Amino acid sequence: MIVQTFTFNGFQENSSVVYNAEKDAVIIDPGCYEQHEQQALVDFIADNDLTVHAVLNTHCHLDHIFGNAFCVEKYGVDLYAHQEELFTLGLAEKSAQLYGFPGFVPSPTPTIFISDNETLQFGSLTFQVIFAPGHSVGHVAFYNAANELLIGGDILFKGSFGRTDLPGGSMETLKKSIHERMFTLPENTVVYPGHGPTTTIGEEKIHNYIWQF
Repeated sequence: MIVQTFTFNGFQENSSVVYNAEKDAVIIDPGCYEQHEQQALVDFIADNDLTVHAVLNTHCHLDHIFGNAFCVEKYGVDLYAHQEELFTLGLAEKSAQLYGFPGFVPSPTPTIFISDNETLQFGSLTFQVIFAPGHSVGHVAFYNAANELLIGGDILFKGSFGRTDLPGGSMETLKKSIHERMFTLPENTVVYPGHGPTTTIGEEKIHNYIWQF
């Protein structure tokens, strides 16, 4: 399993294409806002002859869904998210106005709602859904044990963690998600966060300042 990360939009959000040797692929948190960002994503998928099976959202904050409509339409696939994220999704258009993104195309409503511990299969790609709210009400992460990787969204960053001051955020809930859902994963699990560089669970258990809260 291979993770190709693109850093898109003014929020420097990490969008991921996860794929394998069989050319099965999913797009996770497409933040492509500008046309050249969309083209970079399309070119990578075409150049690697990938078959896109779905678009997945860890959560539906504006910076993670800029490209939802584009990708769903381009590849004719379903949009997956936790049902609680309908609350977050409902704030997106107002957020786009507030932050100055006049070209924002609203995301379609997710067509498939996902649940904690559910196994998702796309061709020969598989992920376990880990429900980890706190940054948002319906935040999830996508875990693959065999490949020791976690697409973590905005829960856990290298040396830091997701903000909790946005609607639906909760520091106590985020701490619980990190300690009970993230830090219980194998220490060599590679974390691909929604912002910033990759890290590992083991490294964050030692160095992350979430322990101070």
